[in-house]
Amino acid sequence: MELLQNNFYHLFNRSNNKEIVFKSRENFLYFLSKYHKYLSEFVETLAYCLMPDHFHFLIYIKAKNIEQFKKNIGTLLSSYTKAINKAYSRTGSLFQQHTKTKLLLNEKNILTVLAYIHQNPVRKGLVKRIEEWEFSSYRGYVGMTNNALIEKSFALSKFKTIDEFKFFSRTKIDKIDFMLS
Repeated sequence: MELLQNNFYHLFNRSNNKEIVFKSRENFLYFLSKYHKYLSEFVETLAYCLMPDHFHFLIYIKAKNIEQFKKNIGTLLSSYTKAINKAYSRTGSLFQQHTKTKLLLNEKNILTVLAYIHQNPVRKGLVKRIEEWEFSSYRGYVGMTNNALIEKSFALSKFKTIDEFKFFSRTKIDKIDFMLS
């Protein structure tokens, strides 16, 4: 994965064999705490969504030490896997071997990925409305929670009001060609 400082990326990975990797609310929260511990010094997180079998993050890389950031992604996934393996008496890796990133080259792509990430639980039929999914940054954007993990200023500066942001966030996005691989 090639990453460059001062760029926006969509960072994502999924489980092996569509296995459920977040089996409880505590698992979701534990993963987010690990994410904060291992990655927050390297990135600003604009959006995220944890799904039962995969995750999405929209990040801006602020750190110069890209190699350490890449190692820390591996450490995050490995430490989470070890904890889950112990808690659920399982063995083996949870996530696919390579975490993927897609460089986002312009504002339109960044905002589209942000909406796509927030819409994921609705598109997968887990909830009817975006704000119903607890494990996404959307609630932090619209003031339902105080989410210290996310940096909202870039995205919110593109909208005149929070209602305009909500409308944009609900505009259906079925797929994003530039992020599929």
